[in-house]
Amino acid sequence: MSTDPTFAAALAEFEAAWNDPGTTSIELPAVDVNKTLAEQYEVVPPTRMTRTQVWDMEIKKAWDPLTYIPYVVTDGVSWARRDLPDGRNHLRSSIQKAWLDDTRGRVLEDVYVSPATQQALFLGRPTMTGPNGEGLTADPYQPLFHVDHGVGGTEEEPLNLWRIVVLTEKPDPRFAAAFDKQAAAGGLPGFLEVYLTRDLGVAVRRR
Repeated sequence: MSTDPTFAAALAEFEAAWNDPGTTSIELPAVDVNKTLAEQYEVVPPTRMTRTQVWDMEIKKAWDPLTYIPYVVTDGVSWARRDLPDGRNHLRSSIQKAWLDDTRGRVLEDVYVSPATQQALFLGRPTMTGPNGEGLTADPYQPLFHVDHGVGGTEEEPLNLWRIVVLTEKPDPRFAAAFDKQAAAGGLPGFLEVYLTRDLGVAVRRR
């Protein structure tokens, strides 16, 4: 975990990994939430999301991955939440589907949230102390990775932002291809569909 417990230090760690020539850095195109809803979904009742709501989803997903990304996570727990001078921090352990295949394993993440910039950073860790003082170890089924989830745009026209840096020893084009395929599929990220249904009571169906 970061020796300096601030969101700024966590972001600096992310950016250092992002700019390392050996890692694999990928940024998905920003998703125009309401444009995507209007063009690609049947929505009952007709609904437009606000930037405030998209950020509320990010906060909830950061703490409760099992609820908001069940298509990736089959087990998840968060603990050790604390306030920072410039945000909040907690630890998270989950069983996640691999990025490249259907293998599953334990992922440990040091999570930093900044309400000021509306970003949530998930920094992959090889080990950490669990909620009951036990030692936890990430499964070596894929490289560690860091993810930056964010919200952009305006209150009325929010954007969902997402980038990942896989901590490879040299750039691996397989990851870029997998995420390019994901982006080409269109639609909203699954966690926004979950939030619309669960938190806003909206029925959404992809056209």
